[in-house]
Amino acid sequence: MKKMVTWMTLMVLGLALVGCGVTAREIRAKSLSERTDVFREVKEEGAPPNGFVDVVIKASIKTHLEGYYALESKESLHGKAGYPFVLNIDGQAVTWRVDGHEDIKPKYDEKGKAVPDPEAGDGIKYVLGKKIRMTAGSHRIFFGLPEDDYALEANLVFKEDGSNVLEFKPVYKSERKYYSIRKSERMKRNETFLKGIKGFEIFLNGNPILF
Repeated sequence: MKKMVTWMTLMVLGLALVGCGVTAREIRAKSLSERTDVFREVKEEGAPPNGFVDVVIKASIKTHLEGYYALESKESLHGKAGYPFVLNIDGQAVTWRVDGHEDIKPKYDEKGKAVPDPEAGDGIKYVLGKKIRMTAGSHRIFFGLPEDDYALEANLVFKEDGSNVLEFKPVYKSERKYYSIRKSERMKRNETFLKGIKGFEIFLNGNPILF
């Protein structure tokens, strides 16, 4: 029985490692461009030409301070400069490296109650803001975080009329901690950036994208 439990544990662990490995390989592959004619970064003001759209890319993530976890690899960029964000659109890729800033938020309010903010605490926040120009219409978007083995893909339609803002908002993992309050509040307060990223929500022009 003990051998079976050990074997099952190793099998589950192996599946988890394979899953991470697949994501890491996928991000590495998607960080390389197969073409260069899909989009370009723009900084100038003014409307794009007919048939094109300007898309503002926004993303952020907060990580723990450098050295917070003693067993974390020294090669990790958590808490350091140059945290990478990977974007691939229809085969053209770019890696933007962002230097974070120290982000300090109180964990408790003046009454001593836990603040319902997953980014409460001391950490480093990385904020990405870029504008790109590409043809209007449907595009395959890949967004990846190589430092956190996380990636997502979605087919999105960008309309020529009006501005386009594509935002990736982080959802953090929960810590195993319980409070003597209502369940809904307990679950919300459990989420913390110190446990790492769970996923991202996508918003196009303020509207959530389900995928």
